[in-house]
Amino acid sequence: MSQETSPFVFDVGALLRSGIPEVKTQEGPSPVRIGPAMIAIPESAPVTVHATLTSLGDAVMVDAQVTATLEGECVRCLKRLNPATEISVNAVFAASEDFITGDEAGEDEDELPMVVDDHIDLLQTVIDEAGLTLPFNPTCEGGCEGDGDVPEPDGVSGEEERTDPRWAGLEKFL
Repeated sequence: MSQETSPFVFDVGALLRSGIPEVKTQEGPSPVRIGPAMIAIPESAPVTVHATLTSLGDAVMVDAQVTATLEGECVRCLKRLNPATEISVNAVFAASEDFITGDEAGEDEDELPMVVDDHIDLLQTVIDEAGLTLPFNPTCEGGCEGDGDVPEPDGVSGEEERTDPRWAGLEKFL
């Protein structure tokens, strides 16, 4: 997916020149799957990014809220889950190599993401935040029907036996 169509890429050239804060909202398809194994924003799913961009001289501070619909499965009953989510991120993108760190930056210090060709890309920041905030083991809201018992396929209703994705990798050992 090109940088121009990603809802996570913002043009900050005018902001860096004027210094006047900007509020922007961008919508588009997610360029990649975002989240842990059992629940995530799927690739190509619609995403809305509402961002406040503030100039810090040689850097840009971004406060953004990403809204989307997740896709996943309950880890107890394997029921499909499609909750709406909002992921909040805050990041600083340096416009010059020596922003804050100066000439005395050590090798062990975290590097700030950079403004590249007057653009910032929030994708990695959102991926990192989703990994920290989305549930690793999602469950049905309000509890599962049948207290987590997985009903056996009856062969009549057209249900197929599903393999729990947590154990799918073990099939090769059977």
